[in-house]
Amino acid sequence: MANFLARYFGFEEHKTNFKVETMAGVTTFMTMAYIIFVNPSILSLAGMDFGAVMVATCISAALGTFIMGVYAKYPFALAPGMGLNAFFTFGVVMGMGLSWQTALGAVFISGILFILLTLTKIRTWIFDAIPDALKYGTAVGIGLFIAFIGLKSAGVIVANEATLVGLGNVLSPATFLALFGLFATAAMMARKVTGAILWGIILTAVIGMGLGVSALPAGLVAMPPLAPTLMQMDVMGALSFGLINIILAFFFVDLFDTLGTLSALSSQAGYMKDGKLPKAEKALMSDSVATAVGAALGTSTVTSYVESASGIGLGGRTGFVSVVVAALFLLSIFFSPFVAAIPAYATAPALIIVGALMISAIKRIDLDDITESVPAFIALITIPLTYSIATGLQLGFIFYPLIKIIAGRSKEVHPIVYLLAIVFAARFVYIG
Repeated sequence: MANFLARYFGFEEHKTNFKVETMAGVTTFMTMAYIIFVNPSILSLAGMDFGAVMVATCISAALGTFIMGVYAKYPFALAPGMGLNAFFTFGVVMGMGLSWQTALGAVFISGILFILLTLTKIRTWIFDAIPDALKYGTAVGIGLFIAFIGLKSAGVIVANEATLVGLGNVLSPATFLALFGLFATAAMMARKVTGAILWGIILTAVIGMGLGVSALPAGLVAMPPLAPTLMQMDVMGALSFGLINIILAFFFVDLFDTLGTLSALSSQAGYMKDGKLPKAEKALMSDSVATAVGAALGTSTVTSYVESASGIGLGGRTGFVSVVVAALFLLSIFFSPFVAAIPAYATAPALIIVGALMISAIKRIDLDDITESVPAFIALITIPLTYSIATGLQLGFIFYPLIKIIAGRSKEVHPIVYLLAIVFAARFVYIG
C-alpha cells in the first residue's frame, strides 16, 4: 500500500515521503478544525439543528478535501467557509427573512453553477475580469463582518438606542471568558502554536465548564442524526425568490474566496507556472461538488481553506495531505456531544481572530488610487454596517465603473463589471 501511495501521489517527484505528508495533514486539520465548532454555532442561529449541521460540516469537508487530494492531487483542504456561513445566517435567513431551507436551495444551485462553469472554464474567466480592488475589498469587509459577529456573540458589543451599538458588560462571566479566550488564542498564535484557534476554543470552553458558566457535555462519543437537515434544501423556493438576491451573492463571494485562496496556497507550494495554476479546473471542481453535496446534507458553501498553508509549510506537497485531513474530519463526527457543549463565548474569539486575519488583504489594494480605493472602501465598510455581504459587494460593483468613467479611465473596466453594475443598480431601483 505504501508503495502504491508513493507512486500515485508522486512522493519522490515532490521530494517528500509518507511521514512528512501525514504530519502535514494532521497539522492542517488542527489549524482548521475550529470550523467543526463554529459552523454549527452560526448556522444553528438560522434555526438549523446543531448536531445535523455538525455532521454535514464534517462530511462535506471530508468529501471536498478528499476529491482535492485524489483528483487534483493538491495538499489543499476544504470546509464550509467562514463569511459564507455568516452570509447564509445573517444575510439571507435573518436579513432577507427567508427560511434556511430556501437558503440551502440557493447554495445547492450555486454549487451546480460552479460545476457547470468550472467544466467550461468560465469560472476562471469571470474571476480574472473582476478588479482586484473589489476582490480584496470584499475580503476585508467579510473579515470585519465576521469579527463584528464575534464581538456581538461575546457580549462585547451590544445594541444601544443612542449610538446603534455600544460596549457591553465586559465583567460578566461569559464576556470575560470570551476576552480571555481571545487573548489566549492570540498569544498562542504569536508563539506559533499549531492549531492555536482550536486550542483557544477548547481551553475557553473547559474553563467555562469548570467554573459553571456553561454545562458539561452530555457524553463523549455519539453520532447525531443527519435527518433534520438532509435533503431539506428548497430549490424551487430559491429560484422563485430570484437569482440576483441570493444565488449570485453566494456565487461571487465563493468565487473570490476560492480562487484567491488557491492562488496564495499554490504560490507557497511552488505550483504556479507563468502566474497560472496547473489543473486549476480540477481544484475548482473539488469545492463545486462539495458545495452541492454539502447543501443536500445541510451546510453552507464549501471552499478552500488558507489554513492549508500550515501543512504546506511543514513540507506537505501532494494530495495525500488532503486524504489525511479528510479522514480526520470523518473521525470527528463521533465526538459530537463535546462539540454541542461548546458555548458561544468560546467560539466568539475564533470569529474575531479569523476576521483579524482576513483584513490583511487591505495591503493589496492600491490606496493611492482613488478610483481603486474608494470602491473597495465602499464594499468593505458597508458589508459589516449593513450586516450584508451581498449589499456591500453590489455597492462596490456600482461605484467602481462610475468612478472610472468620471476619471476618464473607462477602458480600465472589463465589460463584465459594467454588466454587473447595471444589474445590481437595477436591483436597488427595484427594491427601493
